[in-house]
This record gives sequence, C-alpha cells and structure tokens, in this order.
Amino acid sequence: MDFGTDPARTREILGRDRELARIAQLIDAEDDRGPKVLVLTGEPGAGKSALVEWAASHAVAGGRRVLRVRGSEGEKDLGFAGVHQLLRPVLSGVDRLPPRQRDALRRALGSDDTDESQAPDPLLIMVGVLTLLSDAATERPLLIAVDDAQWLDVGSLDVLAFIARRLEGEHITLLLAARDEALPARFDRDFPHLAAGPLDRAAAGLLLDAQPHPPRDRVRSRILQQAAGNPLALIELTRAFARDLDSRGAGSIDSLPLTARLEHLFAADLPALPHDTRRVLLLTAAAGSADLTDVLHAVPGLDGPEVWGPAERAGLVRVEGGHVRLRHPLVRSAIYQAASFAERREAHLALAAALAREPDRRAWHLAAAALGPDEQVAGALAESAERSRRRGGYAAAATALERAAELTSEPDQRARRLLAAAASAMYAGYPQWVGEIAARVGTLTDDAQLLAEASLRGGWSLAVTLRHDDSLAFLLPVAESMATQAPALALDALGTASTPAYNSGAPFYRTELQRIGGLITPPPNRIDCLWSQVVSHPFTDREETLKSLTHAVDTLQDGSLSDFVMLGGTAWILDETDQAVRLLGQALDHLRRAATAGTNCTVAQALALALFESGAWTAARSAAEDAFWMATEAGADNVTVGSSILRATLRAARGDHEAARAQAGDAVRGIDLLDSRSLYVRYCHALGTAALAEGDHKAAYEHFRRVFTQDFHPAPVHYHASLYYLADLAAAGVRAGQADDARSVLRAAEKTLGAARSARLDAIVHRASALLSDPEDAEPHFRAALADPACPRWPFEHALAQLDFGEWLRRRRRAAEARTVLGTALEFFERLDARPWIERTTAELRATGVAVADSATPEAVADLTPQELQIAQLAAEGLTNRDIGARLYLSPRTIGFHLHKIFPKLGITGRTQLRDVLGPARLPDH
Repeated sequence: MDFGTDPARTREILGRDRELARIAQLIDAEDDRGPKVLVLTGEPGAGKSALVEWAASHAVAGGRRVLRVRGSEGEKDLGFAGVHQLLRPVLSGVDRLPPRQRDALRRALGSDDTDESQAPDPLLIMVGVLTLLSDAATERPLLIAVDDAQWLDVGSLDVLAFIARRLEGEHITLLLAARDEALPARFDRDFPHLAAGPLDRAAAGLLLDAQPHPPRDRVRSRILQQAAGNPLALIELTRAFARDLDSRGAGSIDSLPLTARLEHLFAADLPALPHDTRRVLLLTAAAGSADLTDVLHAVPGLDGPEVWGPAERAGLVRVEGGHVRLRHPLVRSAIYQAASFAERREAHLALAAALAREPDRRAWHLAAAALGPDEQVAGALAESAERSRRRGGYAAAATALERAAELTSEPDQRARRLLAAAASAMYAGYPQWVGEIAARVGTLTDDAQLLAEASLRGGWSLAVTLRHDDSLAFLLPVAESMATQAPALALDALGTASTPAYNSGAPFYRTELQRIGGLITPPPNRIDCLWSQVVSHPFTDREETLKSLTHAVDTLQDGSLSDFVMLGGTAWILDETDQAVRLLGQALDHLRRAATAGTNCTVAQALALALFESGAWTAARSAAEDAFWMATEAGADNVTVGSSILRATLRAARGDHEAARAQAGDAVRGIDLLDSRSLYVRYCHALGTAALAEGDHKAAYEHFRRVFTQDFHPAPVHYHASLYYLADLAAAGVRAGQADDARSVLRAAEKTLGAARSARLDAIVHRASALLSDPEDAEPHFRAALADPACPRWPFEHALAQLDFGEWLRRRRRAAEARTVLGTALEFFERLDARPWIERTTAELRATGVAVADSATPEAVADLTPQELQIAQLAAEGLTNRDIGARLYLSPRTIGFHLHKIFPKLGITGRTQLRDVLGPARLPDH
C-alpha cells in the first residue's frame, strides 16, 4: 500500500536517537551514496514498528514515496501475499513491463489465470518486480518499508532479497524489520543490521512519564526492572497497573499485572507444555532466582532434561551451568500470572521449606503463601527488614515492613510497622511511596505521637517536590505540637521543614523556624537543630555556628545518613564548601554501598552544587546528571528542575550559551518558580551566565537584576541565594550602562549581610564594590576581593575578580601588574574550561603586550579525529549541518553532536570561529 503519512503526526520516539540517525542516514543518502538496505531487529515489543512508521514519515517529508509491507501470521502461507501488498499502489505500471515479466508477475499475483498448466518462472517474477519498482522510482525516489518480516510468505521474502541485492544505481532504499529470534535467513547476514535493543534507564523513565498515568516510586522501579527496557512492556505494564487500582498494595508489586497482549507475546506456548514442565517453570518464576538448585530442592525428582526441554524449545528458558535463565523478565510474570492462587501458594510453600537456611527468602515465600494476618510471618518479615536495613538495603526493608504490616492484626503495631516502612522508604529515596505509607497510618490509630510521626513522613515526601507550602503544612505543626511532649520528634520535623523553608525562601517560614525552634528544648549537639538554625539565619552568629559545625563534625562517629546530609548542607550554607563536598560525598558513598545505591537524588543534587562552586565542574555535571535521572524515577521535581538548571549553568560557563538557554527553558517550562525562590534565583543565574558568555551584557543585567526586588530599597528575592550574584550583577551593570541601579542593589544588600560574612561573600561584595566605585576608589576593593587565602577555593569567582582587576590595571596603563593578575586568571579559567572567559582574558593579555597563542593550537587540532576534522572543515566552508550530513552520510543531528565535541577541543564557542581557527584548509575530495 502507498503510505502517505502526515509528517506533522509523527510522534516522538524516546531513547532511539542512534536508531533514528541510522535510519535517516539510509533515507537521506543522495546520489546512491551509502547503504541501500537496513535490517532492523529486536525482540517483541522493542518498538520496531514505531521506527518503521517514523522512517515512512521521514521519507514522505523528504519527498520519497513509501511502499509498505507488513507480515501477518494469518497470511504466512499465502503465496506472494507480501509482494501483492508491496506492488498494489504501482500495479498500473505492470502493462508497461516487458511481456514475459508482465505475464509472470500477473500470474504470481493472481490477476492472470489464462495458463495454469505451467508455473511462472520465479526469476521472471523477481525481475518483473524489480523493473516495476525501478520505473516507479524514476518518478519519485522510493522507500520500501517492511515490518514483521518473520511472518512474510517465503515467495515474498525471496523477491525482497533479490531486490535488496540489486539496488545499486536505483533510487530505492529498503528498511526491513523482524524479530531478532526469527529473522528470515535471507536477511540474517548479507545486509547491514541495526538492533533496537533495550532502552536505557533514562529513556525508559521518559517513556513512563509520557504515559497517561505515569507510575512513581517503587511501582516505577519495579516496572523499569521487569520491563528491562522493552518499550511495549513499559507501556503495557503501566496501563495494566493504572487500570488495576486495587493492586497498589506492596504485595502486588512483585507480580505486576500483565495484559493479555504481553502474556501472548512472552508466554504464548505455555498452555501446551507438559504438566511437570509447567510446574518447574512456576517454581522458577516463584523463586525469582536463576539458581537451579532452588527449584530442584523444592521438587526432588524433576531434574531430568526431559522436564526442561519443552520450555527451552519454546524459547522460554535456557538451562546451563546450574542456572535456569528466562528469556525475558516478563516471562516470569507471564508464568506466574497464568497459575492459580492455589498453585502459586503450593509453589511458595515448597520453596519456603527448601530455603530453611535462608531466613530472608523463606520469610517472603511464607508471606506469599499467607491466607490472612499471621504474626509469625509478619515477625519474620520484620526481622528480615532489620537485616536489610543494617546492610543499607532501605528499599528492601521498606517493602518487607509494609508487607509485615499487612499481615499484622493489632492496629497500633501495624501503624508502627508502617511508620518504620516509611522511614526506610525515605532513606531509599522514594518520596511518593513514603507519602502513601504515611497516609495509611491515620486510619489505624489515635495515638498522637504515631500520628505526628506519620505527618513527619508525609511532610518529607513533599519536601523534595515543588509543593513547599504543602510540605510545611505537615511539618511545622508537628514540630510545634511535639515541642515539649517529644522534643526529639519535634527537632526531626523542624530539621525536615528547614529544607522546603529554604527552597521556598518565604520570610514567614524563616520566622516560623526561629519561633518554633525556641519552643523546643533540644538535647545537646543535635545536628538537625544546627541545620534549622543556619537555614533560618545564615548570616548571623557565623562564628558560633562554625564552632558548632566543627564540633559536630569532629565528634561524628558512625553518623547516620541524615547526619552527613544535614552537616553537609550546613557547611554549604556557611560557605565551607570543601567540607560540604566531603560530607555530602560521604553521604552519597553511604548510599552507594547500600542495596539501594544512588536512589537519593537530593544528596546528589546538593553535592553537585557544592562541586560546582568548588570548581570541580566535570564531577558536578556527573552528579547533576545522576541527580536528574534519580529524581525522574522518584518524582522529586524540585531536583529534576534544580539539577537541569545547574547543568544549564555549566553549559553557559563553558560557552555553550544557546544550549544552556534551551536546557534552562526546558527545565522550568510550565512551572511557576516564584513559589520556589531558590530555584528562581538559580534559573536567573543560568540565563545571566549564558548572556555573559555570549557578550550580551544588557540581557545579562536584566537576568541578574531579577534576583533582587524592584523596590526603592531592593531586597534579595531569596534571602540567601540572591546575594551570591552581586558581583555578576555589578559586572553586567557597568557594561550595560546600569551602574547607578546596580549600586542601589549593592547598598541594600550590604545592610542585609552585615559585617560577619564568609570569605567568599566578602570577596563577592568587594568585587562588586570595586566595579561600581569611582576609578580612584576601586583598587582597595579589588585587592580585598583577592586577599583572603581562602578565595581560590571558589576558583571561578576568584578568576573573575582577577580578570576584572587585570582589566582595571591595564586601563590605568599598569601593564606589568596587569599581566601577572591576568596570567593567573587565565590559568584558573583554562583549568575550568570556561571558554568565553579564556577568550576575554587572552584578549586582555594581548593588549598588555603578551604574545598569547591562539586558543586552537596545532595540538588542539591534532586532537580531532579525521571525521571531526572533516566536519570542522566543511562547517568552516559555510555548509549547514544538513549539507555536511549529506556529504558524509550522517544525519544533521549527528553532525551537530560532533560539532559540540569539536568546539571545546578547538577552544571556540561557535562555527563562525572555525575559519579563523582552521585557516584555508583544502577540503578532501568527495
């Protein structure tokens, strides 16, 4: 059939950039350059059909005609059924074929039955099809798009293989998709292959987010685990779980519902297997282990190869080396769901008996077999949870405790186990799960302290989102009501409330933190008390707070995860950045040693911020990326937005201002950041840095100015975060002709800060003062901004102050002094790879008479691969990404990707600088 897809209807395909680029390369190749055939393989549900649809739409958009073929199980035995599909739109051209080809093709398609005594020559049929397609391609280039080739009839496969080997010189390309385990032999080795493998975790998470009811927390993790990157499985499991709202209890998580569609795909042959084979498969599925001995111990006597053979032949399992491996994780679910409860219970009891020496696994099998509340089994699960918690397996502990609560009949005990589960889920980093567990406590007990603990957990579950007001509505009342009755609980609530209070930035919440903190009589050296104190007033009593921090760190032995996080946060606010990196790094190490390694996105984001400020930009980018993907899984939108803003800032600081603006814009799209002032200020900083990198000082000033109010006496939009951008605001203001306005901001800010400020803030204020002072008054401020030996701990800010001072010295004709200062600044910027500032500093040094080598040294050019050098030369000639892609058989997206790698290697920020860097290079012949 002729495929006339409207390109506007083409849907986004997540996680398939590599595949899309390869398909685009196939379709977009001009003048018969590049491959003409591509075989797309993948398991059922991998998204092959979606890629074929995309290819068709892409081809139509490029002016090609698309002929479609789709294999069908029901037509597999119908001769030339596929050829008939392929040729139907062009059959009008059959009459123009040479007579023998015309007659053979007509008979093959059943349109000519004049002579049934002799079968048509297969070669004539094939040549006729090729000729017909070649004639059609002279009018408009063709894409032949074949899907589900494993179900095509043999005759059609022969024709397609014949055509595929004879496309040189033709305006025809062929894309053929088939299951990897059933790839037709004609296409298994003679043509280029492209495997649509499992989606990576990041793309899988984005696909889940695109569903009508995106799963969250441990449901999301279980779907990601069971689907193993299979797009169909991700979609169908999400749909099934969304429909089965009653299955949200913990017991259902281990056996997420499967739709009939997936059951057919992954276990279609199960009903036809022998009884003993189905039994061992059910035991294997129930065991959840690849160890064959689990099953053999549970059912002695069923260990012969004749039991496993039918399952292996059906492609469900593979038995080797003492292990039984399911072909796909969903096979386990399909087998398990197909069994009755009685059969499943029998399997779990058999496994529990066989695992008497493994108490954790035994407890779960007993729980799976339980018919109702059972304190003995609940106790066994609680003990298992404690063992998991000690090993750092917080998610496993939470799951065990939640199931234990379900098997507990006494209400208060059930509530306590749910609260313990919520605490473990909190450390595992699953906020929505915490909220769900905590919400159930209110229906079980009237105990005020248990209810307060539930509110504490519920408040924490919202603290990592952008719902700061909702979070604090839980936490502050708990802190106040428990101030005298349960001070430790009140301090926990106050410490937890401090984070959304900081992120909100609203003055009311700072006042509430101070007021409620005064009602609590804390035990000595409580770390959460220190955290709430520094959040509520970061610029007062600095020396005393520092002493308390130092004492807490020095006396911290075998600290908990929360201790490291709160002390790290305290150090960060106090500008003890190096210590913050150490403490937050220890917290992340604690998580990585646990079974739930890496799930706490809030720690990763805090560490990323501290690393950025300390100048460890590569590590900061890595931590921010980790935080982002963890947060998308956990539903922690405060972190998804914040980590994206930080990554945008890093892009801007290294000169990629366009990508920085795009990433920052994507991060905040559809979000009102005025309710999260800390993120709003950081967003303005990202955009301001991008504008500075581009040299647009007017735009930079507008962005930095927004972090302070427009009042007659400007105030910080965020009482803490805004003040760190005073110097950037001053630098942009001077160049944008806004020095007077910037001075009013600086004067108001100095009153907010007072005299007791960190070395970092002191340097920032002095740099701003120097830039905004009269020329004769600037030097003392510049020297003060550089004087403190602690200042290099914030290398980017320190280098900016040196650059400004160097420029000031040069303008005063003090070239010798300027060279020294500018040379040091250049070393810092080069270490950071801050390209726009490298260029500015280099220009200043040249103006002082220093001969500075071009940023793209011969060594830098030598670092380019041959392909990168070729792309750079073509771009220097003025060719667009599409033009370059057409010459080199790469997609425009791939060309852009390479250019983004090339620019940093050459020390430039855009393609307009390529000709100056590379010179009149001779392009290779094409």
